[in-house]
Amino acid sequence: MSRPAHTPYDGSSKPFTIGLKPLGLDQWLDVDENLPAHLAEKRRLYVEIPEEVFVEEDGTREAQQEVLDLIVACLAAKHPGTHRGMSAGDEVIGAESGGGPTAALREAPLVKASLLVQEDLILMRRNESGWRLAAGSLCFPSSWSLTEKFGKPLQQIHAPVPGFGPGTRPADLINRMFDGLQGQAVERYNWSIQAGDALYHPLSNLQRIDRATNRPSRFHDGDVDAHAFIRVERQTLRKLPASRDILFTIRIHLDPLKVLARHPDRATLAASFAAQLEALDEAQLDYKGLTSDRNRLVAFLADMARAA
Repeated sequence: MSRPAHTPYDGSSKPFTIGLKPLGLDQWLDVDENLPAHLAEKRRLYVEIPEEVFVEEDGTREAQQEVLDLIVACLAAKHPGTHRGMSAGDEVIGAESGGGPTAALREAPLVKASLLVQEDLILMRRNESGWRLAAGSLCFPSSWSLTEKFGKPLQQIHAPVPGFGPGTRPADLINRMFDGLQGQAVERYNWSIQAGDALYHPLSNLQRIDRATNRPSRFHDGDVDAHAFIRVERQTLRKLPASRDILFTIRIHLDPLKVLARHPDRATLAASFAAQLEALDEAQLDYKGLTSDRNRLVAFLADMARAA
């Protein structure tokens, strides 16, 4: 069980804040030993539920191709071990073959790009309503639905997030940041806790409302140690140089909560994680689906910190 690659719950990234930081383009894409398994899961989803994991507006194919070209160039330069000598139609070295999207779906450059990287890829385009979701490959959603967000502007996309709905200061700041983004890339981190290790973790608006109303436990047998997984999202933004659309990438890292017990900084990490959970208000807990489980998670982490 390896050490977590990213630990935003150490206090470095506060939940429900924007928290964007500059990112060097040489660190843009995040490749690790899970690459073959993640790409195999993407291919499975493209076969079984293609309409749930890929959307596109007419007129976005040129921007999609721009994304594919940027990703191929970055992988060839920075990740030659897994992506040596690539061209835009190549598969990943060592990835399982067979299955995957239909020939028609594979014509979409964003689909091709998605099968080269562990990231999900969302294309944002500006019009009079603001920055809207114009195309996307989202195989690993963190409690949201691509089809429900498709075509909507940022303020509507973020409407369920406490403090980020239409007319709020954070919503206005995000729009201004999108407008001001130029050649640089930026990144931010988000975290949540789920039961089990499913990468595909969607949630419709109705399901979110039901979860916030009924507040079910994620851990019906109370066994946090056996079932709790930390879900970390590494998100990046960069403005595409030709189309001026914005590419939003989401890279998922899943680690069992109990893996923190083996971390050399486990006392600090567990205590900081517990403090972040305790700081969430009722609306934030409901949004994350942690209302019923917050206390048992805090107790689990506090025990881990004391045992260190």
